[in-house]
Formats: sequence, structure tokens, C-alpha cells
Amino acid sequence: MDSNCRRQFLRKSAVLAAGAATLAWKGNLWSATEPHLTFPTAPRDRIAVASWPFRMFIEASTNKWARDPKFPGMDLTEFPAMVVKRFGVHNIEPLDQHFSSTETAYVKKLRGAVEKAGCHVVDLPCDVRTSFYDTDPAKRKMAVENGKKWVNVALELGSPSIRAHIGGSAKLKPDVARTVESLTQLAAYGASKNIIVALENDDNFTEDPFFIAEVLDKVNNPYLHALPDFCNSMMTHDQDFNNRAMEALFKRAYSIAHMKDEEGDEKGKFHTVDVAKCFEIAKAQGYRGYFSMEWEGNGEPYAGTQRLIDETLKYLR
Repeated sequence: MDSNCRRQFLRKSAVLAAGAATLAWKGNLWSATEPHLTFPTAPRDRIAVASWPFRMFIEASTNKWARDPKFPGMDLTEFPAMVVKRFGVHNIEPLDQHFSSTETAYVKKLRGAVEKAGCHVVDLPCDVRTSFYDTDPAKRKMAVENGKKWVNVALELGSPSIRAHIGGSAKLKPDVARTVESLTQLAAYGASKNIIVALENDDNFTEDPFFIAEVLDKVNNPYLHALPDFCNSMMTHDQDFNNRAMEALFKRAYSIAHMKDEEGDEKGKFHTVDVAKCFEIAKAQGYRGYFSMEWEGNGEPYAGTQRLIDETLKYLR
């Protein structure tokens, strides 16, 4: 790492390390009372690049369904340096499916690659593999335990947060009470490690934005927040609904949001969103965290991600 990159990495590490909050004893865990991250203010420093748009390149056993052999492969440990070189961005958001392993040795190797590139991980999206509101208590417990595993990975990796899918199926109606019960436990564990748990409006049935808002309000833990995604709600709703969804989620967001300007559905139709309005809402709600570029549009991810970065810089200036 050259001296400039090293200074930038150390500065960002110090900023994120400022999240170490006052500790309080709760049961048998030391728990941070609330996160206190100090976010950068320079527009480019608030931008991250997600690994999800580059899934066709990522070599990992859990990514087989998305890997496209027509493209050259890369291990996730190569991703940080690529992001810095290609986009001049020093924050990344690696997806759980793109980890070759969750063993300590691999996570340390990935963290070493992040540090060498002068980067920092700002969020770790993960899937708990079952549902926080499953009617089976054993499956709900499994969801919580899987979430705890990723909290531990985030801690080892130096990420201040995880994004946990709520999970569910079309046959199972989302249930506030059961979700609250599960996420109360996971948020408490996250607090004990000073790791934020974020909920995204990803699946418009199991993760409806207003369902998420209700769950967050009932859990009422400063380590459980929203992750607003600009375009996901547009897949099944209109711009007015999306505006209200963004208002509800940015009101409850803290450190991470997903920026995208369009997304394709299973039928190949692309849905676009009013990006300017999303940034306007984020600003009005006092959001100061990161915007992760999660390109989902038509074309290839390098050009698409650059377009999102250019758009974001325009609105953050």
C-alpha cells in the first residue's frame, strides 16, 4: 500500500472505530448502548461498491448459480483492489454468497486484502437461510443463530453492520410479533459486539417497507435499523409508494443505503426510479451514512456502476 492509501485507510479506520460506544452490562453480555459512527462528509467517501452486481465474476462455491464462465473469474479477496483501481472508491459491501469460506483464516485473508487496497467494509449483506417469522420456533432460532454467525464475521472483517434478510415464503404471511421476537434477540447480540443489524426492503412481500418500519419501532433497539433500497419497491409499486417507503425507511436508517436507478424483473422488464427524489428524501430525513452502488440495470456492471457513482456524486455535492 502506498503512503497516501495507507493514510486514507488509517483515517477511515479511525472514523469507523469511533463507533465504539459506552458499554453497559445486560444479562451476561457487555452491550454498547448505541452506535456512534462518525461518517465522512466528502461525497466520494460516502460511496461504496457492492459485490452483488459483479456476481458473474465471483468464484465461490455458494455463487455457482450466478457465476458466468464467459467472464474471467475473481476471488472476493481481489474485489477491494479492483474497486479502488477501477472506480476510485474505498468502501465495499461484500455479499455473503461471495465468500469462499467463513473460516477465520479466509476472513482474515479478506480483511488483509481490504486493508492492503486502502478500503473498508461498510456493510455485510447476508441471508439467514430461514425466516425470522417462521411458525416453527426451531426455524426462528436457526435464523437468529445464523444471523449471529454473520455478526461475528462482520466483527472479524471490521464491518460496522450486517444486512439480514427477514426471509419467508409466499405461503407464509409475514408476522410482526414473531419477527420482533427474533430480531430482538439478534439486535441484542449485535449490540454486544457493537455491530448494527439492518433490514432492507428487498422482497416486496416478506420485506415490505412498512412492515419493516413497524418491526423496527416495536423492537426499538439502536442497533437495529433500516437499509433503504432506492428501486426495490418499484418492482411491484409506483413512484408515490416508493416515495413514502423511502421516507419511512430513511427515517429509520443509520449507516447504509442501496443506490440503484433501475432494476429488471423476471420477465426482462426494467423498472426505473426517481433518483433525485430518493436523495432529496435521504437529505430531508437527516441521513448521513453510506450509499452503496448496487447496479441492477441493463448492460454490464462496470459501466453501470460508474454511472451510479457519477449520479451519486452529482446529488451529494
